Amino acid sequence: MRKSYNGEFKAKAVIMILREEKSLTQLSSELGVHVNQLAKWKKEAIEALPGVLEDGRRKGDKEIEELQQKIKELYADIGELTTQLNWLKKIWN
Repeated sequence: MRKSYNGEFKAKAVIMILREEKSLTQLSSELGVHVNQLAKWKKEAIEALPGVLEDGRRKGDKEIEELQQKIKELYADIGELTTQLNWLKKIWN
């Protein structure tokens, strides 16, 4: 059966790895986790850091731009549907 580790355990393990006070082999035996798994967690953490540390304002600005674009598209749809409705009203009256 596979062991399952929660995020907190993984984070603590990665911090221990990054401190470089002990080798991966030593940490592996202490934590009871295979060396390859520890290396994988370290790689994943380092790759995820830029996204975690990205400026929150930029994220917000990006989301605001996307929402404003969506609003423009929806207003265009409303205009098109209103035109179609008015045309159908003229036909049926």
